[in-house]
Amino acid sequence: MTTEDEHKNAASQKMQENIARIEALTERMVGALAHKRAPNVALEGPGPDLHFSATTALMKEWMEKPSKIFEAQANYWSQAMKQYVEANESLAQGTFSPPENPGPTDPRFKNPLWDSHPYFNFIKQQYLIASKGIQDAVDQLEDIDEVDRKRLTYFSRQIVDLMAPTNFLATNPDALEKAVQTEGESLVKGLENLVRDLEANNGNLLVTLADKDAFVVGENIGTAEGSVVYRNRLFELIQYKPTTEQVHKTPLIIFPPWINRFYIMDLKPQNSLIRWIVDQGFTLFIVSWKNPDKSYADVGLDDYVQEGYLEAINQVKTITKEPKVNAVGYCIAGTTLSLTLGLLDKRKDRSINSATFFTTLTDFSDQGEFTVFLQDDFVDGLEKQCQTDGVLSSYFMSRTFSFLRSRDLIYQPAIRSYMMGEAPPAFDLLFWNGDSTNLPGKMAIEYLRGLCQQDRFAGKGFEVLGETVSVRDVKVPLMSVACESDHIAPWVAAFAGVAQMGSKDKQFILSESGHIAGIVNPPSKKKYGHYTSAEPIANANEWKAKAEFHEGSWWPHWGEWLAKKSGKMVPAREPGGPDHKILCAAPGTYVKEIVKV
Repeated sequence: MTTEDEHKNAASQKMQENIARIEALTERMVGALAHKRAPNVALEGPGPDLHFSATTALMKEWMEKPSKIFEAQANYWSQAMKQYVEANESLAQGTFSPPENPGPTDPRFKNPLWDSHPYFNFIKQQYLIASKGIQDAVDQLEDIDEVDRKRLTYFSRQIVDLMAPTNFLATNPDALEKAVQTEGESLVKGLENLVRDLEANNGNLLVTLADKDAFVVGENIGTAEGSVVYRNRLFELIQYKPTTEQVHKTPLIIFPPWINRFYIMDLKPQNSLIRWIVDQGFTLFIVSWKNPDKSYADVGLDDYVQEGYLEAINQVKTITKEPKVNAVGYCIAGTTLSLTLGLLDKRKDRSINSATFFTTLTDFSDQGEFTVFLQDDFVDGLEKQCQTDGVLSSYFMSRTFSFLRSRDLIYQPAIRSYMMGEAPPAFDLLFWNGDSTNLPGKMAIEYLRGLCQQDRFAGKGFEVLGETVSVRDVKVPLMSVACESDHIAPWVAAFAGVAQMGSKDKQFILSESGHIAGIVNPPSKKKYGHYTSAEPIANANEWKAKAEFHEGSWWPHWGEWLAKKSGKMVPAREPGGPDHKILCAAPGTYVKEIVKV
């Protein structure tokens, strides 16, 4: 038998094996899809009101300004036809030379074939021309409410991104090249990845962003040494082991968001905010929230304040035998910390000595990019889903956040995984991003309705445990840290909330980067800088114009401020103290719970 015959036999054998794998995977995929939840139409797209608003505005323009419509159409068709003619001429000549004007640069079209090959260049150019035509049509639409305009812009952008030629095998040169190079193996592996994601999410498609086997919480991430010193149905309280002989007298407690896990602040030793705080001589406690199941359906914001914040603060005071604590709230936990501060002010309770807010919104008059999802059609759909499931599933939360950055968090990962057959990267931040939690149904709707939609905390007041509190009731010394490119809690909106707080001692720090990278920004990396200013906290743009830029992390600046609020130095405290029971080692048990809905 010749070498060529052997190669053909090997290729034939490989093909048979791949066909068998495809058949088995197809059977698994059908089984996974059979478990798919019934779709909630309200969460799959905008309600009919937006369609009606957009159609009405378009028809009005058609009747009043037909020339404008004709001009836009003529402009689109002239560009499309010009590109079509040029592509045909190139093909007819058989030269396959790169066009003189390959078109705008776009990271999705990095493969040289998008410019050098007439077929792929034609597809790219037609897509970009059509994309711009759609964008221009939305941007130039008159007589439409600004909220509807934002939503229309968002949803049209989603459709445009979905239809990108890179998202389809037949028009993705990278995927086609790899399929040829691997003799189809990449496509089989891609199908394996697709089936894996469907099975992991009960038949719903949610792209895996990171290798889930690369990290184990408590083993190679979330490893700061400490102990769980208290537990109730909502949280575990972790106290960290001191690394200094003396510590500041006033302890510090961090309330992380319960949308995700607390170990974002302790991914690895070199970028661990938790380790850095302990190394600065602070007695540190952190709350690790329970991942709720449907039995938590009736847990609301009052429960989080009473059984979460107030109970955690009381436990820290008891363990350390100190009358006051300093508190930190991150994102939604910062919003709820501000509610708690308002309640304590009403009760004349001085248990919190100072507060720090990380990327926290308390004024929701500007809903930023979340405007799209905070209208009644979508919130009504979420409320219905919560009534069915008892909780707001992490699936919907993850999907919503991903669609805010769909190119980076949906389409590109899907291309790499399903068309290129690549394994997800071993990236700790993306692993954490995919390790999200559920929200109790009652709490989720209270937050969305009363705070986000109705903006009651910054307006007429929000009721907490029988007291009506407002942002003006936040009167303790405070520092707010916002991030310049944060798309979840825009810094200008965070600033607006702080400006209304009643505290006479308040400072604002603006970090470079976004919601996570701007906070998890250790001094050792010197990656992102920050702004500070002595300018009164009144107008965001004026504050920024007069702010001083500093190279590197904001952590040391905050550490100095916090030290001044934390009293004299005392002997270091071991977790739990001499007479408090240790329940288990950090990171505890709640952080590892997976609850599928």
